[in-house]
Amino acid sequence: MAVRAVSLDLDDTLWPVLPALIEAEHVVDRWLRQHHPDVASAWPIEAMRELREQIARDNTHLSHDFSEQRRMTIRAAFAHCGIDDAPVDELWRLYFAARNNVELYPDSLPALERIAHRVPIVSISNGNADLEIIGLHHLFHTRISAGGLGVAKPDARIFLAAAEALGIEPGEILHVGDDPLLDVVGAREAGLRTVWLNRTGEVWSHGPAPDMEFPDMTHLADWVEASAVTDS
Repeated sequence: MAVRAVSLDLDDTLWPVLPALIEAEHVVDRWLRQHHPDVASAWPIEAMRELREQIARDNTHLSHDFSEQRRMTIRAAFAHCGIDDAPVDELWRLYFAARNNVELYPDSLPALERIAHRVPIVSISNGNADLEIIGLHHLFHTRISAGGLGVAKPDARIFLAAAEALGIEPGEILHVGDDPLLDVVGAREAGLRTVWLNRTGEVWSHGPAPDMEFPDMTHLADWVEASAVTDS
């Protein structure tokens, strides 16, 4: 079946996410040290990180919603210090802005522009990246997030939502992502074709191989230009 659309993971596919996440934690910590030093002292960055992980473990029904996990972490940290009225909105605004201050891989933007010229692109992400803040929203036909849909990769429903939004069959979508299990295995089991974007040169060891493997987005754009079907 011919490829008529591309779906893309975001974090660690189009940009490295860890630097932005670390900076976001530091932004929150600096604000706390200025405005709530007692909370900052009780919950330094590493302790706050462990608290968020504990909240994630205790609230598996929110495994698809990293944003709510983060807001719950803020409330819990303040409550531990005897403060019921936590400044959740202010801290979330600061965290979210820093989390989305990402630096694209050099190949990402040129490749996205080339691909978008040929076929529609859909983002499928478990994270809370905001393509409008990042400045890439105009290149995407549809944006699907685990938080918005209520299910996360590798659940087939998040991939099938992309097919429904595009009005095409799952097998006509080429899903591209860095995570072998969440992206490649999940998309394959939902009936999509798959690309493992393997920037680090790892060896595949997760069952049946993806349909294709590329080291960067440039190779993906080359393939799309040579092979994908453009709807008239």
